[in-house]
Amino acid sequence: MLDWAIYALAILLFFLTHSIPVRPANKARIVARVGGRGFTLGYSALSLAALSFVIVAANRAPIIQVWPWAPWQNHVTLLAMAVASIIAALAIARPNPLSFGSRDNHRFDPQAPGIIGWMRHPLLMALLIWALGHLVPNGNLAHVILFGIFAAFSALGVRIIDRRQKRILGMENWQRLSATTRHIRPSLNGLLRLAIGLAVYVLLILLHGPVIGAYPLP
Repeated sequence: MLDWAIYALAILLFFLTHSIPVRPANKARIVARVGGRGFTLGYSALSLAALSFVIVAANRAPIIQVWPWAPWQNHVTLLAMAVASIIAALAIARPNPLSFGSRDNHRFDPQAPGIIGWMRHPLLMALLIWALGHLVPNGNLAHVILFGIFAAFSALGVRIIDRRQKRILGMENWQRLSATTRHIRPSLNGLLRLAIGLAVYVLLILLHGPVIGAYPLP
């Protein structure tokens, strides 16, 4: 029971650390003290620590098998992680006033939105793909809860952030910014981001076993 209690606490802390600091009033106060870059670095470190706590707690929870593992399931996760890594690399720290994880939002152009033209919230989409991809081969109850919550969190986050940004930007401005075009325009920045995404994907595969304890490749 203690392991389950620690697991529940880890999940609670994860959601608190991902909701309280990013509330507009709280974020404004923090940014005023440490600056935008300081907030980003601090929030990233806090998020990583909270995620690590959740993963460790899930691995320590009692094993209750919901569905069996099969070799094909690993291929689903590998494919999902490749897609999620590329989406994240194309989205992080680029102008996107419609979502989070962006910068220089004043430079956002709805006619040249990049990945935002295909999805308003690419980081939430990357999280959703990551969660669903990991859910398939992890039929243990603790991991089903873990990845199921992350999937629900990312899906619900789309509606929450849309509602918040409509209020902040104003409906007319939000509609103008969200009227993006969908196209693929190769650029040096885009190719560099794609290369970074693939490099991160390879790095995640190599470190997954030593860090998480589960080896994605045979």
